[in-house]
Amino acid sequence: MRISKTLRMILVSMMVLPITLISIVLLGKELPGQLGCPKREENGENTIQNIFGFPYFEVKFNKKGKVHDEKEVTAVTKFLAEGGTTDLFIISHGWNNDRNEARDLYCKFFKYMREVLEDKVVPGIDARKFAIVGIFWPSKKFADKELKPGGAAFAELSVPDTDIMEQLNTLKEIFEDTNADKILEKLKQSVSKLDDSQDECERFIDLVRSLLPQQETAGDEDASKEFLKLPADEIIRRLDMSLPTPMIRSDGSAQNSDMKKFGKISFSKKSIISDILNYLTYYQMRERASIVGFNGVNQLLQKIQTQCSDIKIHLIGHSFGGRLVAAAATGSDKQPVVKSTTMFLLQAAFSHYGFAEHYDGANNGFFRSMITKSTVSGPILITCTKNDRVLGIPYALASRLAGHIAKLVVGDENDPYGAIGRNGAQKTPEAATDEKELREPGYKYKFQKSKIYNLNGDNYIGGHSDICKEEIAYAVLVAVSKT
Repeated sequence: MRISKTLRMILVSMMVLPITLISIVLLGKELPGQLGCPKREENGENTIQNIFGFPYFEVKFNKKGKVHDEKEVTAVTKFLAEGGTTDLFIISHGWNNDRNEARDLYCKFFKYMREVLEDKVVPGIDARKFAIVGIFWPSKKFADKELKPGGAAFAELSVPDTDIMEQLNTLKEIFEDTNADKILEKLKQSVSKLDDSQDECERFIDLVRSLLPQQETAGDEDASKEFLKLPADEIIRRLDMSLPTPMIRSDGSAQNSDMKKFGKISFSKKSIISDILNYLTYYQMRERASIVGFNGVNQLLQKIQTQCSDIKIHLIGHSFGGRLVAAAATGSDKQPVVKSTTMFLLQAAFSHYGFAEHYDGANNGFFRSMITKSTVSGPILITCTKNDRVLGIPYALASRLAGHIAKLVVGDENDPYGAIGRNGAQKTPEAATDEKELREPGYKYKFQKSKIYNLNGDNYIGGHSDICKEEIAYAVLVAVSKT
């Protein structure tokens, strides 16, 4: 039995029942990360997992986009072939190397999905039968620094050696090969000398860049061309320059002031190196998300489409998971076109020009062909907010690397380097001119097929990972109901 939201609030405020009992009464199911999620249940001869009543499956990929165990894919297609399922959510996490944390994210997200469904505020969706595939891929979060004057991932004027050592250890987890281990050990040996020697700092940068392939696979959306090709001394100079950009408050908002009020801010070499290591982590995760999407999840979609062609597929990606699902839906010219019904990019970590047409007068966004090939037939929803400080880090660094010192606001919709999770899809003709805000459940969205909706979430989304919200779940289900 479902209890109304009003009564629920009364019960909680009065502390009539213990927390555990309240959870059972209100939800009728286990809470994620507390009482166990996902939950196993019997389905004939098979034991399957569920999240709040949704059949749930997991498919794990390695860093090259290869499926960890083909049995996981078989379990999905076999279940769907049995019939009864109308819609399949495929969801991917972002900067998260912990499977348990990713599972917890999925559980929390679909908890709100279940609540919205039970509130019956989305007409025409009661007959749908949903299932979930949780994608797991090896990712790692970079240092989430507080933004400082200058708008970039400006660190402290000085960074302790221990912080840089920790970043290098993180990179060791990311690259996972013998040659990289040797390079990283050399880098560790030079950390203590960085502030005392320009030459040592330049050698450090060159050695760092040797970890990366010199061939771009994801376009120059983030000044990676400059990062790979500029002389080390020029990189240091650009990352040390002041930018005419506002002070960023802790809530993500900006003050209307410029750098003249701050004067020239000089950063230590170790601070600059810390920014470079953050950028390196971002770059590698960008590449990996693209590879897993293009090579791995795209093939998963092909198999589902071939064997269960009547299933509506809805792609959900958070952070770099947004890049992953966009890559999966885009595919390559050598791959068969896969069709998805809807796509939901939740604080996605790729360029705000990702879907753009001739964003610089000549070039299209990296995922533009997803739009031109109409691989997503229904609405595409993008949550975006200035409260997402994490997405400001790599793109603010990109602005500095590109030498963009004349910008009043770094990383906003007018900067060539900005995230789609902060600004929405820019210079994209298919972006709708209405429905520009995330709304409370019950609002009458007018979503249309083949349209992109930039939903500003400033009033609801407090930060990069704040995506488990009833407002988002409601918008997702409304978009699904339109298909």
